[in-house]
Amino acid sequence: MTGSIAINPRPVDVAALAEDALWQELELTPKPGLVDRLNNGAHRDMDHALFVRSIQAISPWFRRFAELGESHAHLPVNQQLRLIRPMGIACEQAMYRATNGVNTHKGGIFALGLLCFAAGRLGEVSQASLCHEVSAICDGLVARELAVRGSQATAGERQFHQFGLTGARGEAESGFATVRRVLPGWNRRSLHTLLLSLMAVNPDSNLVSRGGLNGLHYVQGYAQQLLDRGWDKQDLIKMDQALIARNLSPGGSADLLSVGWVLSAVTP
Repeated sequence: MTGSIAINPRPVDVAALAEDALWQELELTPKPGLVDRLNNGAHRDMDHALFVRSIQAISPWFRRFAELGESHAHLPVNQQLRLIRPMGIACEQAMYRATNGVNTHKGGIFALGLLCFAAGRLGEVSQASLCHEVSAICDGLVARELAVRGSQATAGERQFHQFGLTGARGEAESGFATVRRVLPGWNRRSLHTLLLSLMAVNPDSNLVSRGGLNGLHYVQGYAQQLLDRGWDKQDLIKMDQALIARNLSPGGSADLLSVGWVLSAVTP
């Protein structure tokens, strides 16, 4: 009598997915207002080659984030953020050395670093468990860092007090609610579709910094219009030109695109 041998599936390698996500985001072209293979978007201090150097510098850190999460998995979740922050700063410094001080991926380091760290803590992961763990790690982050304004308010603090926007901190504390809102309708089709879907609903603080609420609403409306009526490459090129003319870069949605790539690769 022949018995069957149960083969356990290999655990999801979130660190590898995080690196792949950055390359997928960079190579997506055309990408309205953002650096791609066609142009520099609404950026004068960034180009494709700079992003390549940035990704090469920060990608090795994703494995370290995961290892750090695994080695401290025994500690309570409310003690985790103070453990990950020094490594996040070190990763940012590696980025700045590679880019001569240009912020290419600070938002991506924050979001993807958290996902890798959470994956290390969990071992076996799913979309739900990863997002729940990131949310738990970041519990109270908005209240601690945005709600209490100091004498020298940051851009994030000003946007929170003026418009109620919580930026990258709020997205992480919510367990990437914006990404989870649009992923079910995507099903790993065109990455352009996912990017437009994110741009249509994301309260992108990068857009507010560059164009105020009018700039944010312009991009959200434009993206939703393309989703509603359908679009082709020329439509994206026209949108790119329109955003460049208005100096608008949806960098927050680019970061969430990378998060979406990672989450879409693991089971719900």
